[in-house]
Amino acid sequence: MKEVGIGEARWTGGFWGEKFEKCWKVMIPNMWSLLSDPNIGHAFTNFLIAAGIEEGVHRGPPWHDGDFYKWFEAVAFVYALTKDESLDKLMDYIVSVIVRAQRSDGYIHTPVIIKQRYGEKLDEFPHPDHFVTYNFGHLMTAASIHYVATGKRTLLDVAEKAANYLYEIFEKNPLKLAKNAICPSHYMGLIDLYRVTSNKKYLELSRKLIEARDLVKDGTDQNQDRIPLRKHDKIVGHAVRANYLYAGVADLYAEIGDEGLLNMLIKVWENMAYTKMYITGACGALYDGASPYGGEVHEEIQLIHQAYGLEYQLPNAIAHNESCAAVGNVLWSWRMFKILGEARFMDIVELTLYNAILASISIDGTKFFYTNTLRQLPLPYKLRWSRQREPYIQCFCCPPNIVRTIAQSIRYAYSISEEGIWVNLYGDSELRTNLDGSRITLKQESKYPWDGHVKIVLEDVDSKEFTLFLRIPWWVDRYIVEVNGEKVGEGFEGGLYYPIKRAWSKGDTVELHIPLRPKLIEAHPLVEELRNQVTVMYGPIVYCL
Repeated sequence: MKEVGIGEARWTGGFWGEKFEKCWKVMIPNMWSLLSDPNIGHAFTNFLIAAGIEEGVHRGPPWHDGDFYKWFEAVAFVYALTKDESLDKLMDYIVSVIVRAQRSDGYIHTPVIIKQRYGEKLDEFPHPDHFVTYNFGHLMTAASIHYVATGKRTLLDVAEKAANYLYEIFEKNPLKLAKNAICPSHYMGLIDLYRVTSNKKYLELSRKLIEARDLVKDGTDQNQDRIPLRKHDKIVGHAVRANYLYAGVADLYAEIGDEGLLNMLIKVWENMAYTKMYITGACGALYDGASPYGGEVHEEIQLIHQAYGLEYQLPNAIAHNESCAAVGNVLWSWRMFKILGEARFMDIVELTLYNAILASISIDGTKFFYTNTLRQLPLPYKLRWSRQREPYIQCFCCPPNIVRTIAQSIRYAYSISEEGIWVNLYGDSELRTNLDGSRITLKQESKYPWDGHVKIVLEDVDSKEFTLFLRIPWWVDRYIVEVNGEKVGEGFEGGLYYPIKRAWSKGDTVELHIPLRPKLIEAHPLVEELRNQVTVMYGPIVYCL
């Protein structure tokens, strides 16, 4: 299973078309104003100082570079679909600064480079919580999309130099990089680089880095390295770190086909999705505490933070549910779907997009949640993060993560396999792609999620046989499929793909009818806080009461 190329699919209107438009016209420029204002975000100013263009000190968290790369990734993807020249010019300017900020050996991490510029001697990996490799990873992913969107190698060259730097460090001291794998976006980033450059060195490095996690002898549940990777059978620790880790491992499996990794991924994903995930797709229930698995004696008890807890430990009023963890859920579940082609993974992608992702940002696109409680009521103490959306959060990792996910929502709508085309998300959209060398154009019309009628027209297709797979969501209790006005199938349960195999012709029409009605979803009885409670769903949307 592979995703369609960037630019081959686009929203043409409807629910997600409106979100994409808001991302282009509001979210991206608003976030640039925040990240480029030295009195607010300071992220871009850090690059200016690191490049020697301005004087000053680093401000903001050490992962601020990664925040900026995530926003840049959204810009590049939006440019790929809109060809907005103002975005291209802005990216050119930004890249010119990043190029100057990078050291000649490929290292790029502004908190360290700025101090070194002023003569301070500082290790390139001062502490795992400096998030150096995390920043590198988001650079690599952003650069890969920028290259595909523009054809320019400017940022790709920066990313390749950074990857080569990591390779050299790994050859000298693999344990050092293993201990610095915090929120390991670099596993995904390296494979993104490999996929756009075909340089197997990056695939090899991703594999080596993942295997090197087992070198850590004093690991923690918080960072998912207390026990060997292949022995993982439940999800533990920091939710963003966990979801990023397993998304990266899924990318690696997709390239090398190691069944030991896949078996582990399935076990851990099922533990997450079936026992530790909220009805919205949000995950990572706990603010702080002790790992329920981390030690059998007092001296071995380990602290966890922003983390998964025990099975069914899902409080509502004090849920943490970091927005970045929801993004990680999408990234990981999407990769599991591409590997196995099972509807259950795509069901979680859709659930999380409509609920956990969109709830993290205001309707006007300018205010954000860091944490996402499912119930608000007066508490006798103050939670660490605001329960109101804010225009700027000092820990700014989540807002650009949400924006890049909305910008790229069309990536999840369609997939391609040897058998045919998979329709994963419904809404007004268009797909122009190739299947075994044959050009195919299809147009989708739907008012989903407000209406369950989906119409797909094959506007351009060679007369050839292939299968069109329609996703029937898990909450469906009846559906009807028609081709050219004639019923070809129906069913009374969801959580599957309905295959239509035939020799298609130009003008063929496929219609899916899913009757939508409000449904009461009862919580699992083992979730103590939710006993005898229900939530209301209409289609894929979980309603707030």
